[in-house]
Amino acid sequence: MIKIAYHPLYKHPLPEGHRFPMIKYELLPQQLVHEGTALQEDFFEPSLPNLDVVLAVHKKEYVDDLLQLTLDPKAARKIGFPLSSALVERELRIANGTILGTEFALQNGISFNIAGGTHHAYTNRGEAFCLLNDQAIGAQYLLNTYRFKKILIVDLDVHQGNGTAEIFKNNASVYTFSVHGKSNYPFKKEISNLDIALEDNTSDVDYLNCIKYHLPQLIESLQPDFIFYLAGIDILETDKLGKLSCTIEGCKKRDEIVLSHCFKNQIPVQVSMGGGYSPDIKTIIEAHANTYRVASAIFS
Repeated sequence: MIKIAYHPLYKHPLPEGHRFPMIKYELLPQQLVHEGTALQEDFFEPSLPNLDVVLAVHKKEYVDDLLQLTLDPKAARKIGFPLSSALVERELRIANGTILGTEFALQNGISFNIAGGTHHAYTNRGEAFCLLNDQAIGAQYLLNTYRFKKILIVDLDVHQGNGTAEIFKNNASVYTFSVHGKSNYPFKKEISNLDIALEDNTSDVDYLNCIKYHLPQLIESLQPDFIFYLAGIDILETDKLGKLSCTIEGCKKRDEIVLSHCFKNQIPVQVSMGGGYSPDIKTIIEAHANTYRVASAIFS
């Protein structure tokens, strides 16, 4: 059984310039059910999280400013979305979707969050459409709840997981691995435990060889208790915000490599979807749906 976090608020309406990327949060569940990759009962609606879990990662002053909508205007502009109570609630539910997903993954091997991958959120600030770092919150939750010795975060969004790197820079229990575009945002990178910065126009062959080389070594050396996988599809050559040249088939193969290693090594994995900004919504849905199709084939 593969459990999938989804809440109607994920498709929170935004001003005209921001609406297009949000459509996928409504269409992707519909596509998965329509084609039979998922059943309606596979989805769960995350409630609001216990704030103590959020505050284990994010500074109280920052969280209070979000909840009270008193964030400094300059800090709010860095987030990129107009700040509202509905947007903050959306981020809290996304975070709890990942938290609850960790429990499902411990039971069933894998879980998904239709949204999430908000890896640009730092301990004390948000940026680039990220308010709260869902996978960082999930990782800290597991450390505090189960006393795991090592967690591996595999961030394969085209943008470096700068917020995640900052959050865990002094935490030896979490290993951050980011493969991203060298010249992509953020232009001032943080330092992950392992950063692989790829040149513009990197194609399937070089991209996949990179994953095939590094991931097995990391799993072998770290022996992680749990893996978080950020499965961004903005590595596609069609992506408006990415500069790599991967194909849909290459992106699917990447998912097969990551999830096969999780399954083979019996390491529970939580998957958040991350970015995807191709101009054709069909491309976005197809690439995201492939991740679920791959998981269904491997974990069934």
